[in-house]
Amino acid sequence: MKIMVSACLLGQNCKYNGGNNYSEKVDEYVKGHEVIPVCPEMEGGLPTPRTPCEIVNGVVMNRNGENKDKEFRAGAKRCLEKALAEKVDMAILQSRSPSCGVKQIYDGTFSGKKIEGRGVFAELLVKSGVKVVDVEDIEIE
Repeated sequence: MKIMVSACLLGQNCKYNGGNNYSEKVDEYVKGHEVIPVCPEMEGGLPTPRTPCEIVNGVVMNRNGENKDKEFRAGAKRCLEKALAEKVDMAILQSRSPSCGVKQIYDGTFSGKKIEGRGVFAELLVKSGVKVVDVEDIEIE
C-alpha cells in the first residue's frame, strides 16, 4: 500500500513554528508500506518557521493579515499531483491544519476556536477521490 503522510507527522520539522507533530501511531501504522511524506506549505514555497495561518472566509491568511492563499493552494496542487502520479491508496493528514485538516480547521479568528471543515490540501484530495484519514483516527491493532 502507498500512503501519503503529512511530513510533520513523521518527525520532519516543517510545522509553522519550526517543530513537528511526530506521531508514534503513524510511524507504527505505515511500517511495511511505501510512504510518501509531503508538506504542502513548504511545497508552496513558505519558509519554516512561518507566521501561523488560518482560513478566513475561504482565503488562507496569516496572523498578520497577509494573504498566503496562493502559496497554500500552489503547494496543495503540487502535493495532489504527486498523490495522483504515485497512485496513493490513502493520505494520513495532520488535524486542524489549514492545509491538511480533515474534519476540523481553526475558525480564522486566531483564537484557537475550531470549526468543521477541511484544509486546502485535504479538500483537493477528497475532491479527487483519494481517501483521507485524520491522524487522530489512526488505530493500531
